[in-house]
Amino acid sequence: MKQVLVVSRWGLANGLIFLFTLLITLHCSLITAFGEEVQARAAVVMDAETGRVLYAKNPELRLMPASTTKLMTALLAVERANLRDVVTVSRNAANVAPTRSGFREGDKVTIETLLYAALMKSANDAAVALAEAVAGSEDEFVQLMNRKAIALGAADTRFINPNGLPGRGQHTTAFDLAKIMRQAIRHPVLKEILGTRTTELSTENGKTVWVRNTNKLLWTDEDLLGGKTGFTNAARHCFVCAGERDNNTLIVAVLGAPSRNELWKETEGLMAFGSKVMQNQEEPVVYITRADYDAESIMKAAYTKKVKTGGKAKGKKISSKKRVSSGEPKVVKAKHKAKVKGKTKKNARVMVKAKKTRKTNIARKAQDGVEG
Repeated sequence: MKQVLVVSRWGLANGLIFLFTLLITLHCSLITAFGEEVQARAAVVMDAETGRVLYAKNPELRLMPASTTKLMTALLAVERANLRDVVTVSRNAANVAPTRSGFREGDKVTIETLLYAALMKSANDAAVALAEAVAGSEDEFVQLMNRKAIALGAADTRFINPNGLPGRGQHTTAFDLAKIMRQAIRHPVLKEILGTRTTELSTENGKTVWVRNTNKLLWTDEDLLGGKTGFTNAARHCFVCAGERDNNTLIVAVLGAPSRNELWKETEGLMAFGSKVMQNQEEPVVYITRADYDAESIMKAAYTKKVKTGGKAKGKKISSKKRVSSGEPKVVKAKHKAKVKGKTKKNARVMVKAKKTRKTNIARKAQDGVEG
């Protein structure tokens, strides 16, 4: 005797709705998981050709830039100085701490040599020497840096020195940093320097300095064009880079990673995700959390080694306010008591998630560590 399974139209419709809902839920959970995997305070993946944002976490959160600042310093030096010009290292430049290239007061070096020292070794003395050579003084050069930031559309960036040492009023965002890198890689000489693993620098009197790039990914990723690292205790680990993926050039900017190992791991993951978006295998994602703090609240950077952390912060659901860039998904800033919520907007998914955070008393406990 045959058994006949009868499925009503109503039951079939409910089944399809359930299946569709399940797939959407799984997709949302995967996006949320990806966002949570990025432990850095802020990150952006950008298509270098169009400026389109492929992934973002807290893209407009103002944070300390550390030595990624030197990318702007180098950009201005390339645009305003002759690479073959010879510079005499001043006492002011030679005495800048903590990371130095080894040049002494009175040493004569070319602009190009200083660029290699500043971008590869992250030498603070080289950055100051470049500033003095281009503008006559650090103060004048900082004004040029801030004007250039405005010209590039980096409206949430402000510099107070050419090397990135922490201080009140110095901040950038992952979105702005990606814009600066996008401009920098248009200069062949900067691409060449940023992608150099090791080199030997020489002064006019024959003194030599061996330099190794602080960018570890140059040894593991053949398609990486180059990047600039940064670290202070206040800023944590920072990095901005450009790489080739499937005939596309992607830019990744990461601010506030908890460790150098996590910095490399997250950069690779972000590059991979950006590549999938470019191939239409993933949707662009803007992931907003309640971050530790905004650099605008930092009152003072003091020289101490230990940073006490504690306390919790929660977020609050608010509506979309402004776009990351023209045609891109809206950035939703989470404040107090927010709940996780996924919302589809055009072809992008905006995730708002509150998370436990640590508030650092930077007014009393902030310090630049070993740069790199």
